[in-house]
Amino acid sequence: MDPQGKKPRTVRRKSAGSGDIPVGRGYLDGQLLIAMPVMDDPRFERSVIYLCAHSSEGAMGIIVNRPAGSIDFPGLLVQLDIIDKADQIKLPENAETMKVLKGGPVETGRGFVLHSSDFFIEDATLEIDDGICLTATVDILKAIAKGSGPKHAILALGYAGWAAGQLENEIQHNGWLHCDADPDLIFGGDVEEKYQRALRKIGVDPSMLSAEAGHA
Repeated sequence: MDPQGKKPRTVRRKSAGSGDIPVGRGYLDGQLLIAMPVMDDPRFERSVIYLCAHSSEGAMGIIVNRPAGSIDFPGLLVQLDIIDKADQIKLPENAETMKVLKGGPVETGRGFVLHSSDFFIEDATLEIDDGICLTATVDILKAIAKGSGPKHAILALGYAGWAAGQLENEIQHNGWLHCDADPDLIFGGDVEEKYQRALRKIGVDPSMLSAEAGHA
């Protein structure tokens, strides 16, 4: 989905080395990344990222705790000519309340929908793990607007990407913690609280974390 009205290329599950979204077993795809205080990159500071793909070729994820400012989902549907402005009041509740997030600094003009696995488009939906899927075609927005989309979903503009070995290096240097995915952390409405909740989920007291944290 492109705010300029262009339909993005389809996202598909690909084996490592066969495309720009690598997926590899034994890596951290399907996990949550939690930024450590040492993370001084303002694009990722205090971020919680759902890792959609990770292999020897690199990694790709969606930030799930950074609102996209004044952009709201009904307004975006109008901008993309999916609905008429007058039809905003007729949208189902899931569409009215759907969160629009800043998914990361890469390709911020594209939309990526993280959603529950009760919705699937052949050759367009990437099944990740634990009932979580990713779809990046405008068809899922049309389905949500009609009330036939997934039960749980968030729309992210852009994504976070790492080159081969880059994420591993950042983790080694205490840039990130990681843990099992939690659907409530991904889809929950309390976006501003997700960072603190993610830390507590793995038993970390945020007040005890230091920007000078060393290697374990």
